[in-house]
Amino acid sequence: MTRRKSKNPCKASGRKRTVGLFRDVAFLYQLAMNLLRSVATVGGFTSISRALGFVRDILIAATLGAGWIADCFFVAFKIPNFFRRLFAEGAFNAAFVPSFSEILSTQGSAAARRFAEQALAVLLAVLAIFVGLLQIFMPWLMAGLAPGFVAHPEKYDLAVVLTRITIPYLLFISLISLMGGVLNSLGRFAAVAATPILLNLSLIAALIWLAGATETPAHALAWGVSIAGVLQFLWLAVECRRAGISLRLPRPRLSPKIKNLLRLMAPAALGAGVVQVNLLIDVVIASLLPTGSLSYLFYADRLNQLPIGVVGVAVGTALLPLLSRQVMANQDSAAVNSQNRAVEFGLLLTLPAAAALMTLSGPLVGGLFERGAFGPAETRATALALTAYAAGLPAYVLIKILGPGFFARKDTRTPVRFAIIAVVVNVVLNLVLMVPLKHVGLALATAISAWLNVTMLAITLHRRGHLKIDLRLRRRLPRTVAAAAFMAAGLWGGGLALEPFLSGGEGSRVVALAILVVGGLAGFAVLARLLGSIEGRDLQALLRGEPSATD
Repeated sequence: MTRRKSKNPCKASGRKRTVGLFRDVAFLYQLAMNLLRSVATVGGFTSISRALGFVRDILIAATLGAGWIADCFFVAFKIPNFFRRLFAEGAFNAAFVPSFSEILSTQGSAAARRFAEQALAVLLAVLAIFVGLLQIFMPWLMAGLAPGFVAHPEKYDLAVVLTRITIPYLLFISLISLMGGVLNSLGRFAAVAATPILLNLSLIAALIWLAGATETPAHALAWGVSIAGVLQFLWLAVECRRAGISLRLPRPRLSPKIKNLLRLMAPAALGAGVVQVNLLIDVVIASLLPTGSLSYLFYADRLNQLPIGVVGVAVGTALLPLLSRQVMANQDSAAVNSQNRAVEFGLLLTLPAAAALMTLSGPLVGGLFERGAFGPAETRATALALTAYAAGLPAYVLIKILGPGFFARKDTRTPVRFAIIAVVVNVVLNLVLMVPLKHVGLALATAISAWLNVTMLAITLHRRGHLKIDLRLRRRLPRTVAAAAFMAAGLWGGGLALEPFLSGGEGSRVVALAILVVGGLAGFAVLARLLGSIEGRDLQALLRGEPSATD
């Protein structure tokens, strides 16, 4: 009898350990499910926005081509677009979401709403002054943003006028970023992810209905940018009210919480937006190159931004609130697991995307843009830039995935140090490569500096114990690389076989391109399944909008 009693505690302990193990696995699975569902929501709406963005860019290419008027608009559009990517997808999210989430979980929704209102008041006051100064000093600022325009007065004057029209968008997009951070922290990703759709619809409408009433189509597009800011602001204001947090506008006051927010936000602006900083530097230097260089870089970047937006922004946006909650709850193993699954999911989609963009750069650019004012010469120049940008595509996405590993722990200083190094390297490479490679050298320099930034982020997270590559990721990543390589070889062969159709009329180009794209997607899916970079259960889970179970 005594012997039986002595065994029972061991059995009970074993059962407890087994139950505990299953509970931990179930907990990690549920966390992964929440992450991928959020990613699917953001990525789905972002995909719609990117699709509309292609419609917009096709219309712009056909109307403006890659001439000097197009260069002027792209400079004017680059400035608010730079702030959109920097604030909405970078600095403000990185600083505001962890702070708002912490207040929400520890002090309740009322305190979180007051914090958001204080941030809104200070942000509005600062931005109103900032936008006013930009309007006044734009003629002088343009000399620094596009120094190559100074020698061409007509080009320079048009760039100043268009930029003054688009500048108010800075005010609205920053306020939109705050409201978006509130909604993301509450787990309401759909409304924020749908916001860029309004920008693309506004630009399409402006090009169709306003172009005939303005001096140039570029003027209509510039007005469309500012109108989009108003529409996006009203959209998220309504969504915040529906979420139960209707933000009022108190008197601006630099409370301790707001000061801490600003301290976190300032370095995060560069740390999270190093890719955008590099792209802005490309604009400055490209203005010194032959006419059309800015346009080539813009169109190439638009194609490259599709997987960045659908995958990188989606994963990064959904990952930051999740990591913030896990870090605050001291759930270190869960945070490491979330980081691993985000890296795995991001590379599963971006590695084949990069291989496809590099292999099919010419057919893609030609099929999408070659019509109207955009001819074969523009296609060749843009395709070369796209190939160079695509070489850094996985790095651009990994920056957005690894950044939350720092921001969730309120460390914005480390990423900014790495960002500064990457920017300096980018500038040096720009100056070295612009002479022999022209605009392609600028795109290549951006890709190289992005990989440098990723390397520094990953090594630092690993040394701190926040990035531990688990067995599943170590096993699947090489197989994903192999599947992407085989897919690229197949696309290359398919491109050679379909060359007569790809160089034919517009209809045959589009059909041949569709065959290559669909064939590439199907081919990679089959290869990934055969090589084991993704399991059958993963495919079923992805089709249901759920994550795969952890191994």
